[in-house]
Amino acid sequence: MENIETDYLVIGAGAMGMAFADALFDLSDDAHITLVDRHHRPGGHWNDAYPFVRLHQPSAFYGLNAQPLGGDAIDATGANQGLAEMATGQAVLDHFEQALRRKLLPSGRVRFVAMAEHVGADAQGRQVLRSLLDGGETTVTVRRKLVHATLTGTQVPATHPPRYAVSAGVRCVPPNALPGIARPHPRYTVVGAGKTGMDACLWLLQNGTDPARIRWVVPHDAWFIDRANVQPGVAQLPRFFGALAAQMECVAQADSLDDLFDRLEATGQLLRLDASVRPTRYRCATVTQAELAELRRIISVLRLGRVRAIAPDRLVLERGAADVLPGELFIDCTADGIPSRPGVPVFEGEHAIHLQMVRQCAPSFSAAFTAAVECLVDGGAQARNPLCVPIPLPQHDVHWVTMQAATLANRQRWSAHPRLMQWLAGSRLDYGTRMRSQVPADVMQRYVRAVQVASPRWPALLAACARRQAPGGSPVARLKARENAASES
Repeated sequence: MENIETDYLVIGAGAMGMAFADALFDLSDDAHITLVDRHHRPGGHWNDAYPFVRLHQPSAFYGLNAQPLGGDAIDATGANQGLAEMATGQAVLDHFEQALRRKLLPSGRVRFVAMAEHVGADAQGRQVLRSLLDGGETTVTVRRKLVHATLTGTQVPATHPPRYAVSAGVRCVPPNALPGIARPHPRYTVVGAGKTGMDACLWLLQNGTDPARIRWVVPHDAWFIDRANVQPGVAQLPRFFGALAAQMECVAQADSLDDLFDRLEATGQLLRLDASVRPTRYRCATVTQAELAELRRIISVLRLGRVRAIAPDRLVLERGAADVLPGELFIDCTADGIPSRPGVPVFEGEHAIHLQMVRQCAPSFSAAFTAAVECLVDGGAQARNPLCVPIPLPQHDVHWVTMQAATLANRQRWSAHPRLMQWLAGSRLDYGTRMRSQVPADVMQRYVRAVQVASPRWPALLAACARRQAPGGSPVARLKARENAASES
């Protein structure tokens, strides 16, 4: 059994593991870093994603802090026309691969252990890595910290089978199989309404599928972010910060949660698929107006809850059933993406780090920032954890509120640390801080004023969120209660 030594052992070389390692490498002159991953190259779930996957945000906001992802291109065609490019899955993989092969490994300070899993600690306290190819084990003596970069547990359909029964004779595939379709199907039913489900529907439409042949199972409608409001570039700064200001103004003026979402929608901050259906979910997904127009071409939308089973002649859902055509193709898009899990302290004593979101909807930034806190803030876990309060990943509509409040609270604590603020001002991934000095004065004054007037409203809105999340308090729970009462009567 081989034994190696390292300062930081990073478990998982996905987006967060790579972002942490890259930032730590730049901030530390001598730290040795070992990355271990079950894949043959860095990139985590991007290795398993469907071939037509793209970011749902501009490339400028994702990836490694020290290396641009893509250029400053503006999409000239398609549903993202006129907006900043969003990297393809392959471009994201190349981004991580190039940083590893051209920068990290040649330094001699970084080791990448591919096709291996972290087993745990042995009796001597050494970490054990096991090869997925031959079962051989390597022990690792960690001199400083063990870094857990897989807590977010990103899931994709290719690696997580459907959570419902699929009878023999029913063809149900992940979206990875769509480009390989070799014959027409009478109907294409997309199961799942998250980012992956949206991508599958858009792929079918953009490749010429008649909308009448597409059926979409939407268990819960979600609020979407208008991607045009979150664009990089100096010319976009008035709209970028204007949108942030508008959101805080909505918070300041809202007298209830429903009123808040009405105001956010009225000011163009949030969008919905169907004007007649009030969303109950929020997952940080972005869309353009053109993408929404495309998705609205799909008339057959099943809003009967989650799929329970698919039989050759019957689609069974939580609140009803639907027909199945002979030869129909089901596209499973129900993997949980990034599941919402209870947060744990980011810094565990002096020996472990648990990477989590510390700013809403920003995995790459959060991991890189955590590395900055590790290197620039003295005082151990007691001093560092208040700067890295985990932000629970969103599921329900109320999480728009809780994530905003938590992000603002974290940001306020960061502002008291000059070294962190200096790092943020030069961070590629913290666009707001880096570009702040170039925001027109009137726009910045509006934003600062909006944050101030919104401040007194947060406690009441957060209390309303807690009530809505209590058992029986959500819109879905209230709907089920009414249905149960009707059936009993």
